[in-house]
Amino acid sequence: MHYNFKEIEKKWQKKWGEEKPFSVKEDDSREKYYVLEMFPYPSGKLHMGHVRNYSIGDVVARFKKMNGYNVLHPMGWDSFGLPAENAAIQRNIHPNEWTWSNIESMREQLKGLGMGYDWDREVATCHPDYYKWTQWMFLKLYKNGLAYKKKSFVNWCPSCSTVLANEQVVNGACERCSSTVTKKDLEQWFFRITKYAQRLLDDIEKLKGWPDKVKTMQQNWIGRSEGVEVDFKVDGLDKTVRIYTTRPDTIFGVTYMVMAPEHPLAKEIIEGTEQEKACTEFIEKMKFLSELDRTATDVEKEGVFTGRYVVNPLNGDKVPLYLGNYVLADYGTGVVMAVPAHDQRDFEFSKKYNLPVKVVIQPEGEELNAESMTEAYEDVGYLVNSGQFDGIKSDEAIDRIIDYIEEKSFGERKVNFKLRDWLISRQRYWGAPIPVVYCDDCGIVPVPEEDLPVVLPVDVKFKGAGESPLATNEEFLKAKCPKCGKEGRREIDTMDTFVCSSWYFLRYCDPCNDKLPFEKESVDYWMPVDQYIGGVEHAILHLLYSRFFMKALYDMGYVSYDEPFKNLLTQGMVLKDGAKMSKSLGNVVSPEEIVEKYGADTARLFILFASPPEKDLEWSDQGVEGCYKFINRVWRIINHFIDIVKGDYEVNPAGFTKEDKDLWFVINNSVKRVTDDIEKRFNFNTAISAIMELVNAFYNYSDKVPDEKKNKGIIKSGIEKMILMLAPFIPHAAEELWCSIGKEGSVHDEKWPGYDESALVKDEIEIVVQINGKVRDKIVIPAGLDKKEMEEKALESEKIKMAIEGKNVVKVISVPGKLVNIVVK
Repeated sequence: MHYNFKEIEKKWQKKWGEEKPFSVKEDDSREKYYVLEMFPYPSGKLHMGHVRNYSIGDVVARFKKMNGYNVLHPMGWDSFGLPAENAAIQRNIHPNEWTWSNIESMREQLKGLGMGYDWDREVATCHPDYYKWTQWMFLKLYKNGLAYKKKSFVNWCPSCSTVLANEQVVNGACERCSSTVTKKDLEQWFFRITKYAQRLLDDIEKLKGWPDKVKTMQQNWIGRSEGVEVDFKVDGLDKTVRIYTTRPDTIFGVTYMVMAPEHPLAKEIIEGTEQEKACTEFIEKMKFLSELDRTATDVEKEGVFTGRYVVNPLNGDKVPLYLGNYVLADYGTGVVMAVPAHDQRDFEFSKKYNLPVKVVIQPEGEELNAESMTEAYEDVGYLVNSGQFDGIKSDEAIDRIIDYIEEKSFGERKVNFKLRDWLISRQRYWGAPIPVVYCDDCGIVPVPEEDLPVVLPVDVKFKGAGESPLATNEEFLKAKCPKCGKEGRREIDTMDTFVCSSWYFLRYCDPCNDKLPFEKESVDYWMPVDQYIGGVEHAILHLLYSRFFMKALYDMGYVSYDEPFKNLLTQGMVLKDGAKMSKSLGNVVSPEEIVEKYGADTARLFILFASPPEKDLEWSDQGVEGCYKFINRVWRIINHFIDIVKGDYEVNPAGFTKEDKDLWFVINNSVKRVTDDIEKRFNFNTAISAIMELVNAFYNYSDKVPDEKKNKGIIKSGIEKMILMLAPFIPHAAEELWCSIGKEGSVHDEKWPGYDESALVKDEIEIVVQINGKVRDKIVIPAGLDKKEMEEKALESEKIKMAIEGKNVVKVISVPGKLVNIVVK
């Protein structure tokens, strides 16, 4: 047999395409297993990161299938979004045409890699049959008070006359035309994810199978804090500004306040003051900066005095009110109190603008002097200059001061979250239309469910400049008001693509349903996803949004689980020359080139063998060549023993020679190691290493043992187990080898091999003998000897006798089953 991977892979891919071996349906008699990789954006070609992600999932799916599970392993396309629009501009091709062409190409690539998907469940988020139900989700959220519209600042390109997503702003400029991007206050649609903030935080404890780093990222993103909101009166105006603080123990030390430039009261506060011009210029300047630019830790904090003062209700102090670049209107209350003596950021700001510093917490046994301080004191201490609270330990004073604030009606206790409501409006064309009609008489009217989908028109001219084509498409814009029947107009915003990907795993459970997004019974059978696989870059947005959707649907009664993903694996990146593969660096390795030269099985084997899945993987041409050679070694050894494997032989331990026992041990030990490495740890690299050791053991056995003395039962059993263990990793080659040894049916329908526990108990073991810590011999001894017996055997070695002759043995250290170390002088 010659390993002709091109013929073999083409043959089995054709067969799998005809027989659909991975097509499944609900089966209450079998335990289900739902394995899912994050679905790709159809950009045109798979990259090595894709190959790694999908190979990991495919091994898990095939392994579970061979272990008797009813395995759901689907694939689809996250196909709306910005890249298609950019491609439309750059290539003068419609986003619809570009997207579907890419889907076709990438689907064939996945099939060419031998991925075992249930293609009957394939979904594409840009297909009306899918986004009909995305719109249905919107309506359900709207009905339940979880979707609403309000004004919000967005990125605005004055040249293109359009709103830009954050991804479209590069160094403060429009990526399309390089014009300077400004901020614009527009009506936007939001999902009220903040209503679920506490549940999303509490239920992180349920995520036992998630990496700790991902759970920590979500906890930090949600950002729960306990504190108090306090009202400060604006001196000279009938207005108050409200602040939120987690450090009420420092409130007597407030020496200035800082307001977000875009705060709703900002213009009213600066109007008529001597600072109006300077503040207006500062507000305009801030419009050109992103939130990231303003809040990054290494960005210098800037501010400007408003000309107004606010009054501290606890001590009557009048303190100046500033506008600051580091305060955001939609985080907290949009105003922060500043205590420079006890907050480093405030301390630096106060020094820059020559603002006073007031000490209100003294460390025990020391006395801080505000004038000589070089940095803020942020630790626990005792209150001073704090009225009736003087002398109280600062951490104990927090609750007492909050009680006082509530008692005097200065403010109220508050739990705050960093998490903000999800802005889903996108002023773009290539997305799911928001199913809303605006009526002059009735206002916002949701489209009735029976009228879904609101179809995204394809016959539009896509120019990339100016408004979305939807704004100029009269046929789309005009719509009867569903409530009163009068002429209305459709919403021209489309939904954030994260909405589409926040529920796709549910659609896979019932993809052909045209009456509902899914039947509850189907979802209850398959969900939750048992193993989810994808990049850690999705740790916050996609994974958090999916959890929000699941909880909302659970509360509405559509699902029986409120967490979507039981276990999560975040795979590392594929690197070359120490850097992530990218066209700009010129270090991209094309999967197609590797498949063409070495075959899909080699590509899969290398990507799984080169590194543990959660670690970054350094590309190695030599490593790929090595994996190809290994498959050829497997091919040759099986071909060498093929007549024996086809024969009718049984394993009979009674007649084992030492060589037989050694090989039988390696066979059974390999099965145990591979099983444990896949099932318990997902350590595919060490699992493959165990199979490689088994192949080496067969070569050694073949060389050492004459043909007439070879144990045919061991060979037959061992080769069969080897092929079965290789099946999840190199599926085409395994199918061909299974067929070549005379087996009927698919290797992937076979039962995963078991192992003989008794074979793992060795009669003899090899131990190391050291002298003063240096290895001087290796000896074979009976298994199970105690320390004293091991020492005796070690001292009987001729090499050891010669090495210690004429020296004093100080002591002997023994590690049972491993080594003996003789200390001499």
